[in-house]
Amino acid sequence: MNILRSFWNSPTGLKTTHFWGPAFNWSLPLAAAMDTKKPPETISVNMTGVMCVYSASFMRFAWVVRPRNLHLLVCHMTNETMQLYQLSRWFRAQRVMVHPPDFSSCLLRTQGYRGAYDVTGDRAP
Repeated sequence: MNILRSFWNSPTGLKTTHFWGPAFNWSLPLAAAMDTKKPPETISVNMTGVMCVYSASFMRFAWVVRPRNLHLLVCHMTNETMQLYQLSRWFRAQRVMVHPPDFSSCLLRTQGYRGAYDVTGDRAP
């Protein structure tokens, strides 16, 4: 019971914003994790960039504030990681859209019932 009482009365305990702020802030990285299943074309690069700046600035805040708020720091580190992953997905999708892969040189032909493939266009021996 003493452990619970000391946590309740601590400067980062349940009665403070040092606990409840990060607790509700976990919705941001969780939402970003859920968005990884969506197609990269739906990613808003502006909003993702803003979220990266936001999380980076609050990581610094969580480190310099007294008492140091490690719960908030871990929350924003997770959010920063998820947002950077979303940005990388968007950049990869943009690169594929600008330079689509050329499959014309990879035409495959089958030979008879064996299903042998030949990438040069000639019949396999």
